[in-house]
Amino acid sequence: MRGAGRTARPFGLLALGLPLVALTLVPLGFVLVTSADLGPAELWRLIDRPRTTALLSNTIRLTVSAMLACAVLGTATAWVVERTDLPGRRFFTIMLVAPLAVPAFVNSYGWVSLTTRVEGFGGALLIVTLSYFPLVHLPVAATLRGLDPALEDTAHALGHGRARTFARVVLPQLRLALLGGTLLVGLHLLAEFGALQLLRFPTFTTAIYDQYQSTFNGPDASALPTVLVLGCLVLLLADLRLRGARRYARVGTGAMRPAAPARLGRATAPVLATMTALVALAIGVPIGSLVHWLVVGSSTAFPVAALTSTALTSIGLGLAAAALTSVATLPVAWLCERHRGPLSTTLERSTYFGSALPGIVVALALVTVTIRYAQPLYQTTAMLLAAYVILFAPRALISQRAALAQAPRVFDDVAGSLGAGRLARLRRVTLPLIAPGAGAGAALVFLAVVTELTATLLLAPIGTTTLSTEFWNNSSSVAYGAAAPYAALMIIISAPATMLLTRQSRRSAA
Repeated sequence: MRGAGRTARPFGLLALGLPLVALTLVPLGFVLVTSADLGPAELWRLIDRPRTTALLSNTIRLTVSAMLACAVLGTATAWVVERTDLPGRRFFTIMLVAPLAVPAFVNSYGWVSLTTRVEGFGGALLIVTLSYFPLVHLPVAATLRGLDPALEDTAHALGHGRARTFARVVLPQLRLALLGGTLLVGLHLLAEFGALQLLRFPTFTTAIYDQYQSTFNGPDASALPTVLVLGCLVLLLADLRLRGARRYARVGTGAMRPAAPARLGRATAPVLATMTALVALAIGVPIGSLVHWLVVGSSTAFPVAALTSTALTSIGLGLAAAALTSVATLPVAWLCERHRGPLSTTLERSTYFGSALPGIVVALALVTVTIRYAQPLYQTTAMLLAAYVILFAPRALISQRAALAQAPRVFDDVAGSLGAGRLARLRRVTLPLIAPGAGAGAALVFLAVVTELTATLLLAPIGTTTLSTEFWNNSSSVAYGAAAPYAALMIIISAPATMLLTRQSRRSAA
């Protein structure tokens, strides 16, 4: 009976997960079809050019460098906050997640409006790292809180020092969280547009946008996304290779005790100074710039009606997309963790391609499909929400997978042996265990939607404006003062979701 139950369940999950997979593959199909229309020879001619080589170099350098920087910075800050006696740990717990409330293009605006020295590779690496390292810090910190310190105590008893214990005991258990967060950083950078456009650092995404602006659907614009698809494939294969097939649920008996914080001693002052400087760079500079332009900007204005309308629209879209994405991704996450195999892995990885493509490519793919096959959906809120699901499904999926990985399956089996049906086990056992992780994923989607730019510019129904689009319209015309109120509202709206991420992350460990 037990084995039959396990073989029967995936069919229902497959039926629930396939619509998400089909939707997220629409942009990939669009790119492949347009590339096929060009033909191999023409496609290679368009790609094999000095300009493409330069764009490829910029994209690879920035993506790899930022992924490494975010992995190191996110892991280091998580360990300092969760495992040391650093003064002000509660303050830093919040402030190190707070950069998620500041969109990357607002961060770039904050720096560029004060100095042009940040333009180019160095500035781009600095700013995207400051914007995206919380994507690694957050899951790693949550995992550190959930680890059983008995494993580290055993390593210490065997004579291992702190460094060796961290490398051989702690770091392997952080694998899922670290790889998942780093993968999100890489996918975001492949598709990043606004921040890099303001920093004048050309990548494939900025070049695609420029090409579509000049020729709408010219051959150059159709060829460049093909390279991004290959880049996404490389990231997914590398993540799959490094992730392995290990399981990380704690199934030991007894209550887990909290880890004793490591004493920093003489390192307290420099570590505290470094953490303070990091918060100042990630949060202080963009907010300080906003305050500056709000006070002294010649174009600064406070149109209450417009600000209220765009804020309510952004909040409504964010909440709707977060709920829709969370529901759509749960069956796929469940398949990947509870029914592992080539099929479930393929389904999960298929959902990542859309998020690695620029929003403008996702938008044009949906426009093309709806015009040809579903005209009533053209320029509707439903199509815009579909774009958000495609772009941000990995945010919810990775959080749900991490939560399921740490929810011991034995609890579900015990409930089943006591006579609880599938729905009862889901409602009373599994969902409460994964609720904090699922909530964190929903909050990540909300943050992304409130600050999404390119897809919203193209797909928003006529007359619909959001905070991000109004900010971009003003900042791109160098009206920094007029853009500041919209940026400030984005941060204010995003702050509660950021706080929720921190609280739910702590609850998941408890």
